[in-house]
Amino acid sequence: MNSMKYKRILLKLSGEALMGDRQYGIDPERLSEYAADIKAITDKGVEVAIVIGGGNIFRGVAGASEGMDRVQGDHMGMLATVINGLALQSALENAGIPTRLQSAIKINEVAEPFIRRRAMRHLEKGRVVIFGGGTGNPYFTTDSAAVLRAIEIEADVILKGTRVDGIYNADPEKDAKATKFNTISFDDVLRKGLKVMDTTAFTLSQENELPIIVFDMNKKGNLLKVVSGENIGTKVNI
Repeated sequence: MNSMKYKRILLKLSGEALMGDRQYGIDPERLSEYAADIKAITDKGVEVAIVIGGGNIFRGVAGASEGMDRVQGDHMGMLATVINGLALQSALENAGIPTRLQSAIKINEVAEPFIRRRAMRHLEKGRVVIFGGGTGNPYFTTDSAAVLRAIEIEADVILKGTRVDGIYNADPEKDAKATKFNTISFDDVLRKGLKVMDTTAFTLSQENELPIIVFDMNKKGNLLKVVSGENIGTKVNI
């Protein structure tokens, strides 16, 4: 049944991705598009875990730069990821996909606590598991949370869904001459100073030999193509 290249994936979505064309908040249309794309791969038997950012609601770093206590700001950011997780959970369940939301911070009325074995059991039963609350610690990004959870649940790959179709040698939104890499090594990303994830997350992925694929999540059908093994986006290899 499962002809997919990857059996278990960790999908990392940015909070900004949920805004669609809005200035902030959550676009229900964008959510339902994502839900349809995720359903296309769960129908093929792929086990899906998701980590979502909170940048569409609040950024701890931005708050800290304006005089707010960094730890307080990061806690607000963690709560923002739980809000996004609830929104995504609702969209997935509307599409007929069973889900569980697990949070790294205790918020038992709305989400299960993160328990690794329980998360893996949910995945084995075909449920999509959404991880909210980041790592549960300030000073760590949701990129770090994504890599950490991917390693813990023994995912085959991290899929970083963005609005850009891969990794370029310069910012393609600013430089028309920017060229895209189809594959690149972890070492080359570091040597060239390319921005894929923050350094903590990226190093954790490299040390655990967990490949990352950066791709355009906003193009319908791309997620299925990536999981099928098609050459979409950029793959960061060991």
